[in-house]
Amino acid sequence: MTASIKHNLGKNPPIPPLESGDRLTRHEFERRYTAMPHIKKAELIEGVVYVASPLRFRSHGQPHGNLIGWLWTYKVSTPGVELGDNATVRLDLDNEPQPDVVLLIDEILGGQARISEDDYIEGPPELVAEVAASSAANDLYDKKKAYRRNGVKEYIVWQILENKLDWFSLQNGEYVSLEPSADGVIKSQVFPGLWLDVQALCAGKMTQVLTVLQQGLNSEEHKNFVQQLAQKSQL
Repeated sequence: MTASIKHNLGKNPPIPPLESGDRLTRHEFERRYTAMPHIKKAELIEGVVYVASPLRFRSHGQPHGNLIGWLWTYKVSTPGVELGDNATVRLDLDNEPQPDVVLLIDEILGGQARISEDDYIEGPPELVAEVAASSAANDLYDKKKAYRRNGVKEYIVWQILENKLDWFSLQNGEYVSLEPSADGVIKSQVFPGLWLDVQALCAGKMTQVLTVLQQGLNSEEHKNFVQQLAQKSQL
């Protein structure tokens, strides 16, 4: 064996780039993703890699910000509930999404997800929200199946081009759409007091969105939920 061959064998082979369509294990996905810090968002869904394209303002950035504002207001009024923006979630060996927004209950207080030693979410958050360009987006297909199978209790998909929002609730292993009440408000089944005026959100009327949310935060069901979380924190 020549000296040059020995030298090449001693080198670590370069880490391949992460590209959409790659079929990888979760370990290999993380290895390649970590090696490419310039990529801001990539997901592993049912074993297939999806690398996000640059995001536009009105079709993603702005509605994403409004979702964050609504859920952040709920979070600061509900001790024991945590909010995450584009945090990687280790769901199972074939799925490692990076949802637009997650809302979860602290593991110590009975939440079903945990924060790993290397600071990733492991297991299903109680609620996931995604901003999708249209009904053709993967958010309503393989990603939805992965969230359902892994036990994400509520899943919100906001389809911007269709100006439509779906809020799914996990019931008996299947996602069922939560329908607005007569006054156009959807109420979370997992987070008491998390109320949403769907039409106001889709129209960008955030003052009305926060007014309705405040009504939920003032409700007895939310007060009871906060008390239950406080009692668990003392155990």
